[in-house]
Order: sequence, then C-alpha cells, then structure tokens
Amino acid sequence: MRRFTIYYTLLFMFHAGAGYAQQAMPDDIVMFYNLENLFDPFDDSTTQDEEFTPKGRYGWTWSKLRVKTNAIAKTIVAAGKGNEPALVGVCEVENRLVLYRLVEQTPLAKIGYGIVHRESPDPRGIDVALLYRTDYFTVLHSAWFRVYYDSGNYRTREILYAKGVLHELDTLHVLVTHWPSKLGGPVKSEPRRMRAAETVRAITDSIFGVNPRANIIVMGDFNDTPDSNPIVHGLQAVHDTVCVSCLHNLMLPLAVRGEGSLKYRAQWELIDLFFVSGNLLNVNEPIYCTPAEVSIFHAPFLLEPDERYLGEKVHRTHEAGKYKGGASDHLPILLPIKRSF
Repeated sequence: MRRFTIYYTLLFMFHAGAGYAQQAMPDDIVMFYNLENLFDPFDDSTTQDEEFTPKGRYGWTWSKLRVKTNAIAKTIVAAGKGNEPALVGVCEVENRLVLYRLVEQTPLAKIGYGIVHRESPDPRGIDVALLYRTDYFTVLHSAWFRVYYDSGNYRTREILYAKGVLHELDTLHVLVTHWPSKLGGPVKSEPRRMRAAETVRAITDSIFGVNPRANIIVMGDFNDTPDSNPIVHGLQAVHDTVCVSCLHNLMLPLAVRGEGSLKYRAQWELIDLFFVSGNLLNVNEPIYCTPAEVSIFHAPFLLEPDERYLGEKVHRTHEAGKYKGGASDHLPILLPIKRSF
C-alpha cells in the first residue's frame, strides 16, 4: 500500500508541474457505459432475446426503447459538461439498429457520432461497440477478436479493436471488452475471465511489439474488480510502477476508496474499468491522461434512494423484473484525455 501511495503521489506532482498552458485546451472525455440490455422489440430467431419483446417477460416496446435511448443520451451529454465525450465504449447492446436509434434519433444526433460495431457470438445477442465523435476522432482500422475456450460450446462477446487519430495529434488504440459474468460462481467462472484477459493481453502485446510507446486504452465491463486474479495475473496490469509497454490499472484507487459503478445489495462494486499504456501517462506527449482524474459519473438523475439497504442505488431500467424507466443498472466511468498543444 505504501508503494501504491508513493506512486500516485509522484504522478500527481509530475502532472501538476507540467505548466499552465497545457490546461488551456478542453479535455477529451473517454467514457465507458454498460447499457443494461439495450434491445429492440423484435424477436430475433438466432438469439435468446425473447424476454425483450412485447409479449416477453419485460413487455419490451418501442416506447420503452425510446425512453431508454433518451435517458442514455442525456447521460452522455451530461457527462461531457458542455464538451460531449469524444469516445464512448458501450456493452449490452443488441445490434446496430439500437445504436443507430441512440445516435440518430435522440439529442446525440446534433453531435455526430460514428459507430464501430458488429454482431457477436454471444447467445443472447448482446454486443460491444464504440461510438466516436467524427469531428474529433478518425478511425483508421477496426478488428474483432474472439475469445476461445477449451470447451467449444461456450461463446462470449468478441473484443473490439479500433485504431484512430485523435484531433490529428496522435494515434490511439482502443479496445472495448465485456468479459464473462460470474454465473455459476466466481471460482467456477474465473477461468473464462482469465482466458478473456489473456486474449486482451495478447492483442496489446502485439501492439507494443510494433510500437513500444503506443497509446492504448482498454475499457469495458470486466465482471471482476481491479484487484482480481484475471486483472492482476491475466491482464498483468500494473499500479505501482511506471512502465511504458505495460497496461496501467487506473481504477484501483477508486476501489480502495470503496467506490463502485454498480450496487449489489448493500455493496458498491467496481467492475467497469479503464487501463492505459504507459505512454499515455507522459505529459510531454501530444495526448496524455492523469490517473487521479478518472472518475465514476454519479449524476443525481442516475440515482435513487435505496429503501432496503439505505443510501442510494442506481436508477435502472428494470429491477426484480419490473420496469423502472432508468438508463442502466451501471454508472458510466470517465477518463479525461488532455492535449499538450
């Protein structure tokens, strides 16, 4: 813990002394948001989406979808505080149609978000995607990586990879992932998340092999905490040293403080995470980030009183099978990216 405290204190001092001119440019916000089953009301015969149809368990309709997409759009706009996020990684989306309705049929249409998406092999049909401001970020290449398991009958979301240029300043590699859940218990399910971690690590190692100083952001719903075995030993993320060709665990300080992006019963948990390469911690680079500025977006309209466990909880779309009309059961996480010039 002492090494951990010293490391982040030194990083803060390093950034604080970088000069006032660097603070003049507005931050570019990178956001990740689990959208809690953003489904359309159609029954897709190739996936297990029957619950999200008008006759299904949730009585899902176009009207409810419109309420949900507007609530998500409100959250994205509010998170930017006047400068809407440059990049928004999302998960638990059914298809490109719901993404189109989100970026083209809500107030987000005025901003101009592009979409990186494709259908995943997940049995429920839920995918990951990347939304990007076309005036800020130029996508040069995108690819999808499947997570393979010893048992061929288990399928999960693919890992999204996008390479682009931010503000014509520098290249940025972005990975969006949604690791397997703890269904069946944390111990039994851990090997699945470990395999996902190893896959992400293989992708980033390949990027570092070409450019050891590459700018990389890995974000997603990891279904594991920042100190878990798949994060520490599978992803091999570091937190107590500065290493250029390593992934740095930005969320551990928040977890130590007891912060979380979702609430399970009385406990807040942090499973929506950011990791960055060491080069993004260098204030002398065209783009960089400050670890102390990563945050969980706790806007009041995303929360409601928790009458059972006290305090507050997330105002979700569904709870205990009942429709509540909220945006999601997760809170979004935010990573400001700064520009040196």
